[in-house]
Amino acid sequence: MSTPPSQEVPTPSRPNDVVTAGPGDVDTLSQVIADAFFDLPPSRWLIPDEAARRRIFPRYFQIFVNHALANGTVHTIPDRSAAALWLPVSPTGPAPPEGYSDQLAATTGEWLDRFTAFDAALDLHHPAGITHYHLAMLAVRPDRQGQRIGSALLHAYHQMLDGAGVPAYLEAASLRTRELYLRHGYADLGAPIQLPGGPAMYPMMREPGSPHHPSRPAPP
Repeated sequence: MSTPPSQEVPTPSRPNDVVTAGPGDVDTLSQVIADAFFDLPPSRWLIPDEAARRRIFPRYFQIFVNHALANGTVHTIPDRSAAALWLPVSPTGPAPPEGYSDQLAATTGEWLDRFTAFDAALDLHHPAGITHYHLAMLAVRPDRQGQRIGSALLHAYHQMLDGAGVPAYLEAASLRTRELYLRHGYADLGAPIQLPGGPAMYPMMREPGSPHHPSRPAPP
């Protein structure tokens, strides 16, 4: 589902230092996200069983890669070892992937209730009444982490958002990732998102033109 024309989010032109993914990248980037997110606290809460998580996650993330390709932007790098999924959000709030309920049920099986609760918790905190871009996912393949690839993808899109005067929103999955986003100009937006009986996530907003703080202490 696209944003209604009367509430379109400005889409600035892309700089040359990132690669825009296409339909042929769906399987590869879905696996990158699955591998990168595999051990995050919310992932362990969603599917405690590791074998089931390893089996389900690539198909689950395919839903969102396809959604971002159709309705937003998926940025990657030439070796396809990272992905950033950006979605425009109108003042009425985020739109789910087409046929999401059926896709989610078919993909998650016995874990559907956890995923439904996860979505509800995130939706409750998502800002309304403001046009923005949602960084739905930022993932770097584990063997490529620590090489500032995620920072490069953030910087590239932030330049475009600053030019268009559009803020960005995300949910950090851990205190460690929250620190990364703080260094890139994001600030906490309200209280943490508490998953039922599980870990917290951290809603964050970046206003256009917010400074980058590379000198902030890096997380351990």
